[in-house]
Amino acid sequence: MITQRMDIGAVLQKTALLSSLSSEEIKLLAVRTVRKRFEAGELLFSEGEICHGLHIIGWGRVRIFKTSQGGREQVLAINQPGDCVAELPVFDGGTYPASAVAIEHAEIAFISRRDFQAFCMEHPEVALKVLAVVGARLRRLVGIIEELSFTTIRQRLIAALVRLAESEGRQTESGIEFQLPSSHQELASQLGTVRELISRNLMRLQAEGLLNVDARQIVVKDLKGLRGLLSASS
Repeated sequence: MITQRMDIGAVLQKTALLSSLSSEEIKLLAVRTVRKRFEAGELLFSEGEICHGLHIIGWGRVRIFKTSQGGREQVLAINQPGDCVAELPVFDGGTYPASAVAIEHAEIAFISRRDFQAFCMEHPEVALKVLAVVGARLRRLVGIIEELSFTTIRQRLIAALVRLAESEGRQTESGIEFQLPSSHQELASQLGTVRELISRNLMRLQAEGLLNVDARQIVVKDLKGLRGLLSASS
């Protein structure tokens, strides 16, 4: 639960888009910035809504996702403190291309579209950084499309487990131990499938002796074997 008041200036200063600004310039922008609080599960905005401004995450995590007509979610990103949300529609005047929801209690520094555009006119280096961020997001989206188009659910799950083992894992006597950052349902949404298939494939990998599964707790017993499955399928 958030009990401390967010320091808007500190949040802006730590944001990559605004890292080139001086302390005085940050102060000027902070005056145009408002705080917004969201509870876990509360929408920041929905796909198709008119964009009113830029959201910068001060506290908490935000899930960016699209929903199919059948109601299935595809997670595009999990954004962390310091990340910006919805930069592109701030400039093109269009609607939000995806929805955003707070995963946990979150506090957002919000700058209106008009104020942020005016600030970028005064500070072109900020606009260039926006382009860099948008370019990185585009590359990530292309990667998601390629993964969904050319790999199986099993391959996508194994790749996610290998990444987590390498980045979050802790070596124990039993193997490399880590916790899934989200539920099986959330993981399914990120990998473009349904929870039942995630659970089924985890049990299959456990039966093959590659890992142990206890809810979100994973122990990889054979990381080399997991990597080998990826190499064999490429």
